Parts: sequence; structure tokens; C-alpha cells
Amino acid sequence: MAHLYLQLEQQLSRLITAGRLVQGDKLPSIRSLCNEYQMAKGTVLHALERLEARGLIEARPRSGYYVCLAAEQKIPSDFVPAPLEARVSDVLLEIMQAGSAFDLCPGAGDESTTGLELLNRSMNRAMRQQRGKSHLYYDSPYGLAPLREQLGQRLLKRGLTVSQDELCITSGCQNSLFLALMATCQPGDTVAVESPGFYGVLQLLEQLKLRVIEIPSSSQSGMMMDALQAAAEKWGIRACVVSPCFSTPTGALMPEHSRVRLLEMAEAHDFAVIEDDIYADTALGVVPDPLKSLDTTGRVILCSSFSKTLSKDLRVGWISAGRWHKNVVQLKLVTQLASPTSVQKGVADFIASGAYTAHLKRQQHRLKQQRDQLLAEIRSWQGVHTTSIPEGGLSLWVELTPERNTLTLFHSLKSRGVMITPGTLFSNEDKFKNALRISYFHPWNKQRLNALNSIAAILKRP
Repeated sequence: MAHLYLQLEQQLSRLITAGRLVQGDKLPSIRSLCNEYQMAKGTVLHALERLEARGLIEARPRSGYYVCLAAEQKIPSDFVPAPLEARVSDVLLEIMQAGSAFDLCPGAGDESTTGLELLNRSMNRAMRQQRGKSHLYYDSPYGLAPLREQLGQRLLKRGLTVSQDELCITSGCQNSLFLALMATCQPGDTVAVESPGFYGVLQLLEQLKLRVIEIPSSSQSGMMMDALQAAAEKWGIRACVVSPCFSTPTGALMPEHSRVRLLEMAEAHDFAVIEDDIYADTALGVVPDPLKSLDTTGRVILCSSFSKTLSKDLRVGWISAGRWHKNVVQLKLVTQLASPTSVQKGVADFIASGAYTAHLKRQQHRLKQQRDQLLAEIRSWQGVHTTSIPEGGLSLWVELTPERNTLTLFHSLKSRGVMITPGTLFSNEDKFKNALRISYFHPWNKQRLNALNSIAAILKRP
């Protein structure tokens, strides 16, 4: 179980990043917090000191603690990043070939397979239930109606009403992002991305010959709207790719006021908002609403899949593309033709039976334990500057002291069979050389704990 001070820190952090407490709000007094959470004064003070160190709150003499979101205020008023050609490091290929994007020790085992076993049974039943010559025909480009119906019901619980015809099944979230960029952009256009942000988006931009403009992102609240505003006014952008619900690599949760401002900006500057929603169901608490639930003009393209919650081998995703939806379906028909019917039917039945909801509850408990265990391990490391404490996603973003280079660390550890993900992969401009992403998706068995110890041992060296 997490330390009491960490529980309070996480609770207050969640209220701030969700927009329940906004800049300028005064926190309850220390005495009130002690009474409300049944904690000692020293425990409450420790939690508040950690929040202050993260830049979320500030102490005012003889007044108390106030929400400040200082990270948002550090952007100079004249900050204007420049668009560049997208390019991706060869190190990413090494990591993907090793299967280590979310595992320090690929193949170390001990994963729970309960959900996957039930899913496999569901898909096997779907294949047996096929009648006649249905296997000789392609599925509709939109995808199987029962699966789209189940997805629509799940999105409705998150505040988004979409019909079956507004959803299209794809072969994973990366495929959805690809279709969204193809539908909204032409070669040479500029696309705004989070920084640090998902390297998979950089891969797509490179292949589609699109220019990228990096927008600084807070590890608590995501993309910084002042910087995006400056970029849109200076350079013009065709699309903006964001992950409002637990962005990778930091796990940031975009507050509602930033979401509203983003949509207002998209309308004013006429650009598409491509929402990567793949981590929403990894929430350690309540699953946040998608950004698209606030969309009234069809400017948000929602993209997601089951790869982060069920299986990375299950290439089933979806897209709801608003005003570009007809174009997206046509692009899917050209590039993919159709999706496997039996797989879609198996997933649809798996969701309808309630097995997916049960799987997410088990996973939520497991991920929280594994995240807290990783946090405890990292606290013992030397040279750690900051560590994100996400309420969703699958990873921590660890920033080391400035003199450290995690690309050098990558090569040192690789020879020992340990694979880390260096921070430079999450930027198009070789930023974040002293940072790394570490996933808590897999159980911390002996082999993975030894891998963490190998990182700690290297960090002890001068």
C-alpha cells in the first residue's frame, strides 16, 4: 500500500489536474486536511511539500497553500517553436524489435492471463458460430455493427454520444492516427504535437512527409495552451495531436479549462484536433471523459484501441472522425479494405458479457500496485530530479539530473539484457536527454527488480 502522504498527494494532484481545483484556489487548511483524511500533521505537511516541489501549489506566508500550476507559467510570452521535418531515431527500431517498449526485460513472464483466456474463448466461439459462406465475404468498411454498438455504449458512459455510423473499426490506434492524419493533412503541412509526446506520432509524420512543431507539455496537465496559441498564430497548423487522458510518456491529464481552450483555438485557427484516447481505460480511478465529448463542431477525431488494456497482439481499434468521417472510411477501404469479422465478433461478445469491465477492474488494482512499487524503487535512486505520479497510463516519466544522458545509459544496460526507453525518443529535437520512460505494466518479479537494480547501480557512479 502507498504511504499515507503519497495517497494525499495523489488525491490533491487529481483534483488539480482534473480542474476541480484551479489556479488561485486556496487549499483547505492543514488542520482541515488532517481531520478530513485522518492523517497526522507531519504526514499532511510532507504531501503539501511534495506538491509544492512539483509546482502544483505554493505556500503563502500566514495565508496557506494555493494552486499555482507554476509549470504552465514558465513559458515566455514570446515563445514560438519552429516547425521541423519529422524524424525518428534508429534506437526506436531496436526497442521495438526487442519487444521492450513497455518491459525492461521482455519475456520475463508472470503476467495475468485471465482476461485474455476469456477473450480467446469468446473469439473461438465467434469463429465456430460463423454460418454458410460468411468467411468468403469482406466485412463493411465501417466494421462489424455489434462491436460499434458496444463501443458506442461504453463511450456514452463517458459523456460522448456517437451512433454506430459515426464509428469505424481499424487495425489499432496507430492505424486510426494514420487515417486521421491522412484525412486532414497534405505533405508539407504542420502538425502540433506534445513534447514530450508519443514517438509513434513522429513516425507517422515522418512517413507522411508532414512537419512537426513541438508544444511543451506539463507532466501534470498536458499540452500548454499558451505555447500552442503562439505556434498557431506564428506558423499556422493543420492538425494538433493530443492525448488528454493520460498522455504518454508522463501520464498527464488535461484539465477541462485547457480542453475548452484547445477547442476554441481549433475553431479560431481552423485546425483538426486528433485525440489519442488509448490510455483512458487504464485510469486508476474514474475514467475521464474524452475531449470529443466537448466537441460541438466535428473538429475532434477520436482514436483508440484495446492494445493497452487487453493485448498488444489484438489489432482492433476505432476512430470517430467527425466532419472527416466519410473520408476516413474511404481511406480505410483503400488502405486496409476490411477488418476480420470473427475477431470483431469475439471482442463484441467479450464486452457485452461484462468480461471486459471485470478485466479492467482487476487490471486497475494490479496497475496501481505496480505503479506504487516502481515509485518506491525509484525513490532510492541517486540523481533523480523529478518523477511523474500519473493516475492512469502505463509508465512513469523520470527526469535525472542534467548531466545524465539516458541514451548512454540505454547502451550500457542493453549489454546486460536490460532495455530502457530514453527520453530523446519522445521528441523530434533531441530534447529530454536526461529523462527516461519506465513502464509498470508488467509485474515486478525477480528479473525485473534486478533490472531496476542495474539502473540504480549505474546511477550511483559519478
